[in-house]
Amino acid sequence: QFIITDSWEAGVQNWTDNMPDEFKKLRGYDMLPWMPVITGQIVESAEASEKFLWDFRKTISDLTTINHYDQLTTILQKRDMGRYTESHEGGRAFIGDGMEVKRKADIPMSATWTPREADRVEDVDVATRYKADVLESASVAHIYGQNLVAAESMTARGNSFAYSPERLKPTADMELAMGLNLFVIHTSVHQPVDDKKPGLGLGPYGQWFTRHETWAEQAESWIKYLARSSFMLQQGKFVADILYYYGEDSNITALFGNKLPEIPEGFRYDFLNSDALINILSVKAGKIITPSGMNYMLLALDPNSIHMPLPVLRKLRSLVQDGAVVSGPKPIRSPSLSDDQEEFNTIVNELWANQKGENIVGKGKILAGMTPDEAIKTLKISPDFTYTGTDEKTTLLFVHRKMADADIYWVKNRNNRWEKLQATFRISGRQPEIWHPVYGKIYPVSYTMGKGEINVPLNMEPNDALFVVFRKKTNAKSVSLPEMTEKNLTTIRGPWELTLQPDLGAPEKIALDDLSSWTDNNDPGVKYFSGTGTYTRIIKAEENWFNTDNRIRIDLGNLKDLAEVLVNGKSSGIVWKTPFRLDITDNLKPGDNTLEIKVTNLWVNRLIGDVQPDVKVKYTYTTIPFYQADAPLLPSGLLGPVQILSLSEK
Repeated sequence: QFIITDSWEAGVQNWTDNMPDEFKKLRGYDMLPWMPVITGQIVESAEASEKFLWDFRKTISDLTTINHYDQLTTILQKRDMGRYTESHEGGRAFIGDGMEVKRKADIPMSATWTPREADRVEDVDVATRYKADVLESASVAHIYGQNLVAAESMTARGNSFAYSPERLKPTADMELAMGLNLFVIHTSVHQPVDDKKPGLGLGPYGQWFTRHETWAEQAESWIKYLARSSFMLQQGKFVADILYYYGEDSNITALFGNKLPEIPEGFRYDFLNSDALINILSVKAGKIITPSGMNYMLLALDPNSIHMPLPVLRKLRSLVQDGAVVSGPKPIRSPSLSDDQEEFNTIVNELWANQKGENIVGKGKILAGMTPDEAIKTLKISPDFTYTGTDEKTTLLFVHRKMADADIYWVKNRNNRWEKLQATFRISGRQPEIWHPVYGKIYPVSYTMGKGEINVPLNMEPNDALFVVFRKKTNAKSVSLPEMTEKNLTTIRGPWELTLQPDLGAPEKIALDDLSSWTDNNDPGVKYFSGTGTYTRIIKAEENWFNTDNRIRIDLGNLKDLAEVLVNGKSSGIVWKTPFRLDITDNLKPGDNTLEIKVTNLWVNRLIGDVQPDVKVKYTYTTIPFYQADAPLLPSGLLGPVQILSLSEK
């Protein structure tokens, strides 16, 4: 059993009854002579006053962690319970460090809000502050050893009920790219009755993911995609070459809410906080390691770390002496009155004897003044993943997980177009396979081995995400599989019979000569319809369609928003994203076949229909009004063209 602590929304708390005693215990000196500084006065000097303010804020941060978050862990453990913990989400007011407050959580958690452009399928970018929040939780899990990384996922405000799985996928994929491997969908409000649809909600906030969603009965394929992706990214250990220490000036989402650290392409990193640096890191064989099993080649210092606490600086020296490589600017001072500035200067001058370039210290080195990119080039570390795409617009993201007997790469196409590309993985001696989370299938793939790398051709669908898995050992330097080719066997045209879901204001059946959006229909019952409409017609399959070495697919063209295809009464599956294609080989037979395409749209159109000025019967119920009568309708139904394709080897 678990509880979830949602985002910190208590504002700036800055005092407690025993603050002077707690301050002295944590900082080692009496705060009372320095109290005027809190009112804006200078005590001793501006520099000394700034240091006191840093100590004051650090004390608030420590007490928030110890007396709230850590105390909650203790209370729950006594009851055999655990906690999911968010901190300050994408940038709420919070005097504290997000990694610190999550470090003892059973499952560190973040939050990601869905962009409002609900009418767009392409990869509308998630706000950077939410990426930083997920990266923060992922870094905690990797370094402290929880492994699971959760997020309040796909939260929305606005465009209510307008988010289909296809529209949600770019947001979900971005969460996966940042390190998430456990979705907590926000929200799924309990629906106690059957005659109030869409039903109860959390005011203007969604997702509206409940049993009363129009596509609830077709949600299985979407949920399986999320589940398969999460499961695969829970295996083994995350692979990162770089640890990125962000200092103690502020928390991660404040520092990187608008722009993430500049890390060279093809490399992944974890954020590093002071607690982990001091208490967890060690060095083995030139790599920085953690008890959780992580290892890193480089510890990079953010420019904010030039104000570095003395305990951090001491541990840095110890790590470098043991063989670690550290890059970044020379620290200039400690931010705390508790620290000995003379000792600080001595250690800094030892480590940064040269302010630019390589400084050998013990078994390790300081790459003074170097950015992560410069340091990686100096160390001659090969990228973990690279690619050559269609053109400069080709953009891929990746995550690498390493198991004892396999390497798993998750690769994401961020463009709403097909991409034919060459991907290079820092792997050798293992045969690649494609594991596709949308289809739940494993495919062989061609490859060529190079020195310490494997090149794999990938043909990726629009907004695709797939796994390239290396598990089988091989000595073969290359494998070339025959390419597949598609042939259009026929285009299915009208007439169609369209049967509409009952009790939602639409006629039972209508005849269609051509495919078009339901919103183009003159009948208000069809125009404002929300639910499932079943397109039916007889199709004739020619004898020459059937060969032993080909597969037959149906391509539905464009549709809004999900569809299930049945051939002769047998389901061939559910489609929820482009391309809307299914294999119908096993259900199709030569001669006449009954084709049924069950298409489900979203609640939006019916909600708009129910607020028209002349409406007499309302078919929907919501706790607050979401749409006005003149709100734009969403395209709905089967738009086509519908084609039958043959897939075979060239």
